Parts: sequence; C-alpha cells; structure tokens
Amino acid sequence: MRLIVGMSGASGAILGYEALKALRDVPGLETHLILTEGAAQTLRYETALRPEDLAALASVVHENENLAASIASGSFPTDGMIVIPCSMKTLAGIVSGYAENLLLRAADVCLKEGRRLVLVPRETPLSPLHLRNLKEAADLGCRIVPPMMTFYNGADTVGKMIQCIVGKVLSQFGLPYAPFVPWQGKD
Repeated sequence: MRLIVGMSGASGAILGYEALKALRDVPGLETHLILTEGAAQTLRYETALRPEDLAALASVVHENENLAASIASGSFPTDGMIVIPCSMKTLAGIVSGYAENLLLRAADVCLKEGRRLVLVPRETPLSPLHLRNLKEAADLGCRIVPPMMTFYNGADTVGKMIQCIVGKVLSQFGLPYAPFVPWQGKD
C-alpha cells in the first residue's frame, strides 16, 4: 500500500505528526510526505518538533515545489492521499483545481484518478465560503474528517482526542489503529 500525506499550514500540525507515526507502524505501507512552508512554520509555532522529525517518519519526502515528483503523475500508483491538517487555502486550491504546488497537484491526481482523498480541515468558525468549499470537496468525492472532539470513547484528554481523529482518518483506508476506540453501541 502507498499513501501520500500532505500537511498544509493550518493549525493542528500535531495531527499530521501523529498520523505519520501511526502510518509508520503499518506493515508494508509506503508513505510519501509533502510539507508546505506554512506547515513547517505552524509546526514550529505549535510544537517542539522540526520538519526533520516528520521526514524521519515518512518513506519518501517530496519538496512542495517539485511538480516533477513521482506523485505528480497519475501513472504513479497510490492508494490515495490524506491532507492533515488541511487549511482553507489548500481546500480552495483543491476544489478549484489550482494545482500550483505538489500538494495541490497530488490531490488533483487523486481526484482525476478516482483515488481516495481524505481532508482534515482545520478552521473555526467556518464561513459560508469554507462551507461551500467543503461541500464542493465532498461532491468531488473527498472524504471530509474534521478534527472534532469526541467523548463517547473516554477521550478525556487532548491526546486521546487526537488518537480518535487519527483512527477515523486511517479507517478511511481500512487501516487499523490500536489506540482508536470506536463506538460499540449500548444494548
């Protein structure tokens, strides 16, 4: 299995880091990381992590300016892409087909090839424009997994809530994530 992980400059860099950690532990999974300049800046603002820490978790790291990268072509097979976190700017680029950088081009390739594209949008409150773009993304076939808090699974810390979001994202690709506690129902 081969997945692309794109991180844009929205708040929530820790979500991308935790997703990469979880994906690293999936046997046989190859990850291709694209980190935008905004993502690198947000990572520094929000965490003690460095871009090198993220790169160490990925199988392959691509420069966002490299539109000649393997993942910029539909003939390079992947199982899809996760954009985590997904800024509203990146969302707008995806829904408009404005593939000015590798992250946007890779997302465009996923759409044109019918591959799964999972967006983890990070903004609040959402404006009517954001909501329109999210609906457009969903209409184009994107899976929208906003990082919303959960409480049914005993997620009483931020760390547990992050695990829940990562679990929800990985489940979009049928991947297990042991820390994720899904709803079991009540009888």
